[in-house]
Amino acid sequence: MSSNHSTQQEQTDSRPWAVFKHGDFNLLLTSGIAMVVSSTLTILISGQWLYEETRSATQLGLLGAVHLVQLPVALYGGTLADSVDRKKLMALTQSVSLMMLLALTILAWTDQLVPWHIFAVTGVSGIVGLLGGSARPAMLPRVVPRPLLIHGVTTQNITFQIATVAAPFIFWQMFESFGVTMSFAVATGIAFVAAIMPVMLRTSGNPEGGSVRAPLKSLKEGYAFVMGHQLLPGLFLLDIGVTVVSYYRMLFPVFADHLYGLGASGTGLLSAANSIGAIVGSSVVFLTNRFSRKGMLVLFATLAYAILLLAFGLNTIFVVGLIIVGLLGAMDSIGQTMRQAVAQLTTPDKLLGRASGAHSFSAMAANNLGQIEVGVLSSVVGAGSTMVIGGIISLIAVSVIWWLVPGIRRYKYNHANPFEQNKVV
Repeated sequence: MSSNHSTQQEQTDSRPWAVFKHGDFNLLLTSGIAMVVSSTLTILISGQWLYEETRSATQLGLLGAVHLVQLPVALYGGTLADSVDRKKLMALTQSVSLMMLLALTILAWTDQLVPWHIFAVTGVSGIVGLLGGSARPAMLPRVVPRPLLIHGVTTQNITFQIATVAAPFIFWQMFESFGVTMSFAVATGIAFVAAIMPVMLRTSGNPEGGSVRAPLKSLKEGYAFVMGHQLLPGLFLLDIGVTVVSYYRMLFPVFADHLYGLGASGTGLLSAANSIGAIVGSSVVFLTNRFSRKGMLVLFATLAYAILLLAFGLNTIFVVGLIIVGLLGAMDSIGQTMRQAVAQLTTPDKLLGRASGAHSFSAMAANNLGQIEVGVLSSVVGAGSTMVIGGIISLIAVSVIWWLVPGIRRYKYNHANPFEQNKVV
């Protein structure tokens, strides 16, 4: 097939499922799905075991502190993704996570598992995850043509969210039927798939322009690009302002217990409902492909998210809670998908790792601070009151950013020139 014909096909075949015609995209996607399932299982198994062992919401919240001290690594991970072979980086970091899961499986099997093991493995796995986390989104523009990039991002997000729907059901059945050891063993087997898939990619993983030789200079260059971007700082600030007071996902064992009096079944169903909602939210992004007011879309989704937090905190009926959690996942997914797509569309390849690292840094800082805040506050005032407080503060945060950062609400995506960062109307 000639290159002209290939280019013409890429230009005309812009349907969402066209991304599956690219073999490397399918390999990257499969590796990502396995990674998401194994990591989701690890989070749910570790959190449920830790909560049942200690009966402390504060202990779950303190897991966020472990992640918080790792945050500087997220920035270096972006530089690393622009410095070394991205395929090898993914394979190596996933292999370390595999070894950590294997260690937890053996400790549980020999009845030697104690809480500090969960914190230690969480710390090590988190560090290697941050070191390799920027490589995967940086590889995405390599495995799909640019006209299909938004479809690639959205398809990847939807399939990852489907994986996070499946994982809680696997967790629920395995944990309640076979216990912690078999649950960790299943997660370990799935992690093996995530570790071997990246090396099967045919596309080069080497960064364009050669390796980055001066890490400090590279970090400064990435920082200057992100801070000079007319849209990304405002979007990151919006995410941080809301998530810091509302991050609930890691504390589903607490909410299942405090609000509904349930155990692992409640944890699994709440997590699955949240992921189903996220799938719906990402699907909505497909329908808004030609909607140019991307900034307003993020603002409205975040405002709805804040209102839903209030409803979640006030509700005590489990079925209604599942619906609310699903809607929370949908609103969060719309904002997250658009932030990721805009970052990739408006960033040159040589800076993709560092831009992805900056996004990971801001998102994880918000998530980890939020996990600590929600865990500690839940121990003091209860899970429901914590969500109500978070909802009120989130409404204030969205309102302030709406008016003080006008670039977000005025932003229009230019389909003809995606590298035009911001168009104010």
